[in-house]
Amino acid sequence: MGLVAIVMWLITAMVGIYLLYLWLSGGGLRQQATKVTRFPAVLVFAHPALAVSALGCWIAYVVTFERFFAWLSFGVLTVSALLGFTMFTRWLGGGRHARGAEQRFPLVAVLLHGLTGVVTFVLVLLTAAIATGL
Repeated sequence: MGLVAIVMWLITAMVGIYLLYLWLSGGGLRQQATKVTRFPAVLVFAHPALAVSALGCWIAYVVTFERFFAWLSFGVLTVSALLGFTMFTRWLGGGRHARGAEQRFPLVAVLLHGLTGVVTFVLVLLTAAIATGL
């Protein structure tokens, strides 16, 4: 299950990189000063930074089978997921009158990123729980 989680993580990351590209190319950073975007830059960059850090911990777990790395990965991934959920709710709350760069996000990409992210989260939790004997 550990390797399946990595594959799901990479799919999630690829779609996330696409969404980040759309946000940046749509002027997301420039819109920070005018408050047009609903996504603060710290939120936009902390979410993937934490996800990549959690992936690094997960790879350490898959290589060493040290339960500490599995739970550390899950903890960091939880924070990243909460930030992602915050962005998702802000994206939903933007409505049809919003003008931010995030309004260019295709619904399919947002849903795919979220779905694969949830699957990754569940796989990491289940694998860590099984490794611990819970």
